[in-house]
Amino acid sequence: MPRRASIDLFLISFLILFLELAAIRFFGATVVFLTFFTNIVLLASFLGMSVGLLTAGRPHDLARSVLPLALLATAAAVGVHLAYWQWANQITVAVGGQQASPQVIYFGTENRPADPSRWVIPIWLIGGAFFALIAGPFIGLGQIMGRRFAAIPNRLAAYSLDILGSLTGIALFAAMSWLALSPLAWFAPALALVLYFAGWRRPIQLAAAAATLALVAIGSHALLVHGRPAWSPYYKVSYDPAAQLISTNDIGHQYIQRVAREGAAYRLPYFLNADAGGAPLDEVMIIGAGNGNDVSAALQAGVKHVDAIEIDPVIRELGRLHHPEQPYADARVALRVDDGRAFARRTERKYDLAVYALVDSLVLHSGYSSLRLENFLFTREAFEDVKRTLKPDGLFVMYNFYRQGWVVGRLAKTAEEVFGSKPLVISLPSVDTIGPEENQGGRITFLIAGDSRRLEAMRARFEKGDVLWISPGTAERKSASALQPTAPPGGFWTRLAPSRVGLEGIGPLPSDDWPQLYLRAREIPWAPIGQGMAVIALLSGLILYGFSPGRRVRLNPQMFFLGAGFMLLETKGVVHMALLFGSTWIVNSIVFFAILVMVLCANLYVLRMQPRRLGPWYALLVAALLVNALVPMNVFLSLAPAARIAASCLLVFVPVFFAGVIFAALFRGSQRPEVDLGSNIAGIVLGGLSEQLSLVLGFSHLLLVAVAYYLLSAALRPRSLPA
Repeated sequence: MPRRASIDLFLISFLILFLELAAIRFFGATVVFLTFFTNIVLLASFLGMSVGLLTAGRPHDLARSVLPLALLATAAAVGVHLAYWQWANQITVAVGGQQASPQVIYFGTENRPADPSRWVIPIWLIGGAFFALIAGPFIGLGQIMGRRFAAIPNRLAAYSLDILGSLTGIALFAAMSWLALSPLAWFAPALALVLYFAGWRRPIQLAAAAATLALVAIGSHALLVHGRPAWSPYYKVSYDPAAQLISTNDIGHQYIQRVAREGAAYRLPYFLNADAGGAPLDEVMIIGAGNGNDVSAALQAGVKHVDAIEIDPVIRELGRLHHPEQPYADARVALRVDDGRAFARRTERKYDLAVYALVDSLVLHSGYSSLRLENFLFTREAFEDVKRTLKPDGLFVMYNFYRQGWVVGRLAKTAEEVFGSKPLVISLPSVDTIGPEENQGGRITFLIAGDSRRLEAMRARFEKGDVLWISPGTAERKSASALQPTAPPGGFWTRLAPSRVGLEGIGPLPSDDWPQLYLRAREIPWAPIGQGMAVIALLSGLILYGFSPGRRVRLNPQMFFLGAGFMLLETKGVVHMALLFGSTWIVNSIVFFAILVMVLCANLYVLRMQPRRLGPWYALLVAALLVNALVPMNVFLSLAPAARIAASCLLVFVPVFFAGVIFAALFRGSQRPEVDLGSNIAGIVLGGLSEQLSLVLGFSHLLLVAVAYYLLSAALRPRSLPA
């Protein structure tokens, strides 16, 4: 095996995977609302790599275009960011027929209305433009990979080097995420490696690399919208000390407040419980503890122990350092950086009160699915996990600006089914009825579920005629005739009363298989998701036609459908493991790493055993996928921890091994490895688009689509393989 080609193949495989992960993070944090569609960045990198592999036989050296195209994409990202915030009163990025779409909700988009006085730019246009811009640099990188593959006669050894390089890329990026390093640290070694392939002695390459790094530095540190930025494993997090505002990816996320003086809403569950004569709430679990406001409220209410769970270490640290009441320094608080659902499932402690604080993540949990970090918190099974943590007379409280009445209705109905009684629903400002069609963007809504006796005692106090009023610092009862109560110094009084919730037309209730709280129906909304899929499909076809030598080289359909099926297999694996072990970046990194290890094991098996017939392997793969699709994911939740890990790994990774054996056996005899691998990666783009079918089918039945793709691949297979 040629030594130089082997080293180069390892390096280019490392570079492509590492740069892909860096691009997902950087562009999602810099280009407005692209964070909701990080699948675009993932698919763009796959498309570019596929086209590059298919052009490996061309004489023109596309490696020289990587840095100039990367410079163009980075400049566009910084330019879009500056334009969006410089002309905040003139530009709106639209995500649907209405800015706060009644069919699918994206937090943060409602702040800029789509009215005739503004420039309205649809998100699919921004997404499509950056899809093409990001794909560009990966074309040259893919060509480098294809040429190195062609230079190594032993196809499986070459493919194993490719997997090892990718594993190294995942490990290094995970380490940088752990250290909370900024994009400047990510891109510096990546650009240096691009220079190695493109020619570091060429002035134009050096200039493009330096300019790209400068723009990355500006995007990482100098685009100040809400304060100085820091980089967590999930977001660009910024903190504005003057406003005490924490923003994520430039969207306002949460304020640090002096709860004793201005945060009485955080203390509302404790006020209501005491007002109704309830026993003290001594043991409290807070999921989404954030900067510590809810923890501070619990401590001021006299709670004896608080388990505070926050998934983002940077947000947690900002609260620890800057909260004026220093709740995280209190000995009664156990602070844990973890996924809330995973913690609720593992803990053996019983609580008087469980709180879902402002758990709206504003980001997808990975580039492989349409889920946001908090989706698995708002399912029937998640509420059952919370119920298990409560004492017999315990309460469960969740609150947020839920945007649409049908979201409130869904949460109320799910809580009623799980806890056996109607939850108490209170909105601020107060409203008598919350209908499915009502916009709730200006109201914070509390839902209180749990022990029916406590809830009835709270309702009884409201029904007595006196009205509970809340001010920034306190709460008290006043006569219903006190229409103009005396306001406290520097404050105001707000009336509290239960709201009736309309349940007709709220759509299906979220489950672990269909955890789509923010999607009203089992459908793919045309605006913006359907439009985005159409644009990506069109651009993919145009780029493939324009760059690949279509008249001389055709896609290998067998490899193409193998790639499409494998992408869906990866998606289901990521979602399955996130549900069972937490939607954290660490779990995602481990799953991606494990999937590549299984592919490497498949390579080693094929090298040793050299299978000649693939029919049995296709049969095993389809059977494993059908079992995976038909066994509900919540079955695993009832298993003991060791059994849960073993069963989940068996279900997720065994099909990966079968698929890896099929690919490796085909690739071993490939006459055009660059074309076969390019076809496989092009199929991944189809699989990535097909992932949106989970919005209709759910994640388990999404595997039936993968089965169809694998059957198409099997139908095109040769009867036997060369020795």
